[in-house]
Amino acid sequence: MAPPRDLRALVRLRSPRHIQDLLDSLDYSCDDFYRCPRRVLADRRAHCVDGALLAAAALRRLGHPPRVVWIHAVNDDGHLLAVYQRRGLWGALAKSNFVGIRAREPVYRSLRELVVSYFNDYFNARGERTMRAYARPLNLARFDHLQWETRDDVLPPIVEDALDALTLIPIAPAATLRALTPVDARALAAGMLGTDPKGLFKPS
Repeated sequence: MAPPRDLRALVRLRSPRHIQDLLDSLDYSCDDFYRCPRRVLADRRAHCVDGALLAAAALRRLGHPPRVVWIHAVNDDGHLLAVYQRRGLWGALAKSNFVGIRAREPVYRSLRELVVSYFNDYFNARGERTMRAYARPLNLARFDHLQWETRDDVLPPIVEDALDALTLIPIAPAATLRALTPVDARALAAGMLGTDPKGLFKPS
């Protein structure tokens, strides 16, 4: 079946690298609503959820299941990845206001390895390490009947209900997470290079 006219641009993306290049070219969205892939392409802007949905739709056209993984954080925004496998190894694509939590090459032997690779770069504007848990991949093909690739109005139940219903897997014991040290000033500055201040979570 031919893709909807508004999504034909995704067919021209021939590799995960091309998809990530597209995500990086988009303005970062500070909006508090979700854009479907069709609208992301039209508006040329996205936050992490919008970007992961677009990447999942594009990965589908390369033959991958349209899967996303939710990362849970405290005193910070969560993060959504579009994940894929090549030769049995995991990689990810993502849109972010922070430099270090975007794409990962497919070199990780397990989903946990992939997710934990984001840990050191996952911090809030105060330099607190905020990543705490992740969920198993959610295959968005489950929601094809809702037309998630082309309709904004169906996204809240998917993002807020389906993702929230997934079991979270802690990345480390609670005692370890309570003893985390903050990132140093140089790493904080590097991670926030080019951030849009309007889109930053305001830590309590």
